Amino acid sequence: MTVVEGLDVHAFTVPTEEPESDGTLEWDATTLVLVEVEAAGRRGLGYSYGDAAIGTLIASRLRPEVVGHPVYDVPGAWAGMQRAVRNDGPSGFAQYAIAAVDVALWDLKARLLELPLASLLGRFHRGVPCYASGGFTSYSVARLGEQLARWAEEGHRAVKLKVGRRPGEDPERVRIAREAIGGDVALRVDANGAYTRSRALALAERFAEQRVDWFEEPVSSDDLEGLRLIRERAPAGMEVAAGEYVTREVEARRMLDAGAVDVLQADVTRCGGVTGLLRIDVLCKAHGLPFSAHGAPAISAHACCAMETVVHVEYFHDHVLVEAQLFDGAPKPRGGMLMTDDGRPGLGLELKVREAARHER
Repeated sequence: MTVVEGLDVHAFTVPTEEPESDGTLEWDATTLVLVEVEAAGRRGLGYSYGDAAIGTLIASRLRPEVVGHPVYDVPGAWAGMQRAVRNDGPSGFAQYAIAAVDVALWDLKARLLELPLASLLGRFHRGVPCYASGGFTSYSVARLGEQLARWAEEGHRAVKLKVGRRPGEDPERVRIAREAIGGDVALRVDANGAYTRSRALALAERFAEQRVDWFEEPVSSDDLEGLRLIRERAPAGMEVAAGEYVTREVEARRMLDAGAVDVLQADVTRCGGVTGLLRIDVLCKAHGLPFSAHGAPAISAHACCAMETVVHVEYFHDHVLVEAQLFDGAPKPRGGMLMTDDGRPGLGLELKVREAARHER
């Protein structure tokens, strides 16, 4: 029986191109916590985005559950990790840690079987539509227009910008965004929970003038009643989305049961990894609602091919930069689609050891 022989964890912090912000947060760097697991002379990798302290939890709580576990029994390892964090707060931070390990285990299994991860999981899709995402509230209008126009020229069929930091300026920023991308590219906005209910409803009407078809987190995702109110009163053709901070399927179920969203989101690096994401797919199918992946495109490209309900993946600016800097093999969109590389096993990623060492914490 082949078992996991070792688990290493590292954290890398990569500066952003410039200081960035959205409606509720400011930052100047992105931290990626990397897990590498080993068996039979092969290594699999997985990662999560979050504080370097995720690595401490992985080393202290999760490594003992994984090392010595049968390498092909990834769901069993996932269940053991869930039991191990019971007293550490099973939602939130612990799921970021489990996600990194779970992804690494799936990657290792696929490499040992010489299969792309998407093929191992079983495909519903050959590739997944993606949309370019950035347009930070810290950008000048010139920088905003330049970024979105470039994405449209590169063939993206949809783009998303951040709103919410200065609500009075948001209608004009959305107008500039529409002007930059032209009439044939879908336009989306993300408030990161910055608005009140009344302001979100008022701005939804203004955004509709520029044919915005997606309003993400118009109010806090903790306000399920508010999300449902806005979803029910939003202009026709505008979808309300939320869920990027969901870490367990029970949280996703509450959001779906509340009728809070038209499209449910989740992040594979936050919701317990590939195993957690597939469980959320089942919930979306049962509720008859579509799913959209938040960030981590190099992992999401594979995981989402195995999700029946997926409609698109977020090609998030910061994650794209980090994944390109730290890994060889990160997928790039073609014609608005993310395709997996069937010539590379697992996720198809290889750590750039020398480059990564420059950013290690």
